[in-house]
Amino acid sequence: MPEHRMDAIWLNARLATMADTGVPYGALEDGALATRGGRIAWVGAIGDLPGKPEALAETVHDCGGRWITPGLIDCHTHLIYGGNRAGEFEKRLEGASYEEIARAGGGIASTVAATRAASEDALYEAAQPVLRSLMAEGVTTIEIKSGYGLDTANEAKMLRAARRLGGTPALTVRTTFLGAHALPPEFEGRAADYIDAVCTEMLPVIAGENLADAVDAFCEGIGFSREQTSRVFEAAKAHGLPVKLHAEQLSNLRGAVLAAEYGALSADHLEHLDDEGVAAMAGAGTIAVLLPGAYYFLRETNAPPVDKLRAAGVPIAIASDSNPGSSPAGSILLMANMACTLFRLTPEEALAGITRNAGLALGIGARVGTLEVGKDADFVLWDIDEPAELAYRIGFNPCAGVVKGGRARTV
Repeated sequence: MPEHRMDAIWLNARLATMADTGVPYGALEDGALATRGGRIAWVGAIGDLPGKPEALAETVHDCGGRWITPGLIDCHTHLIYGGNRAGEFEKRLEGASYEEIARAGGGIASTVAATRAASEDALYEAAQPVLRSLMAEGVTTIEIKSGYGLDTANEAKMLRAARRLGGTPALTVRTTFLGAHALPPEFEGRAADYIDAVCTEMLPVIAGENLADAVDAFCEGIGFSREQTSRVFEAAKAHGLPVKLHAEQLSNLRGAVLAAEYGALSADHLEHLDDEGVAAMAGAGTIAVLLPGAYYFLRETNAPPVDKLRAAGVPIAIASDSNPGSSPAGSILLMANMACTLFRLTPEEALAGITRNAGLALGIGARVGTLEVGKDADFVLWDIDEPAELAYRIGFNPCAGVVKGGRARTV
């Protein structure tokens, strides 16, 4: 224990630290956790405390045997948008594919029109219900992408709204510029010209106003080619921004290989990832972000190659992909369950996917994702008997409390 007095100590807890201790979940029974200045200052067994808790900290909390995990992290969302696409949901149930709807002018294009018509304030307010749902389940860090504005003013508007969502101590928001998400109608048939605009018009403004923490693209037949994606990545590199990629969702364009070549933080979706892509990601340290909500909602049948990712040592993160068209999700715990039931992850892998590995996918693993000294004091108290319950139950939220930056949070 450091010499200086702690702000608070949480006693009589069972800690799922998610640290690499060789013990499942990094678990520590009869544990204690102390905070100071918004960070974790001590983690260990109660019996190892160097003195009486009341003498060591200003405030002492008795957890009553509850489990504590790191704050949950949703590392891939599209939370800022206008309108909804419930009508397209009906069309898909009648037999239309996601790609057919997109090529007919629906899909992303319809959300672009609604997003462009909405004010920044309206976008900010529209995101609140889903965000509150995620936070109520223990999400303390979230990534939010742009990608429904598709011009400089509207992409910037989206990212400003996303930054505002993280404008309080209750939540950490990481923003990602996804200008290369779809081709806007005014650039129909001119994809190369649009990529020019993304690289030479949009990105300089976004970077200049410090609106993005990373740059993403949709490398797909209904999105952009490897060559076009490479141009976006080169522009991101010139502005000092890390990259991520929507890769191998509907087909294999070797996007994961391209992402790895640029040292991408993550490659996301990956339903059609092949051996070459797995090896490239492993070599580059690129995190695999799996999105079971989209897989489920679109009724896909080609699952990501989880066994191959495991064998290659590629860390697997899980995210909600919360968006209006392919994953209108507001539950990170449901995503953990789906990762187990649909992709055959273990409950421990699923929890790592929404804590430790999700932090790595955002490039902030040194700050969040495990309960270790020096990391942000973001953690969740749970009314559960064992950590596997977090992935086992469906439609059930056992969250008993959230601490963000060392302070209890209310939603």
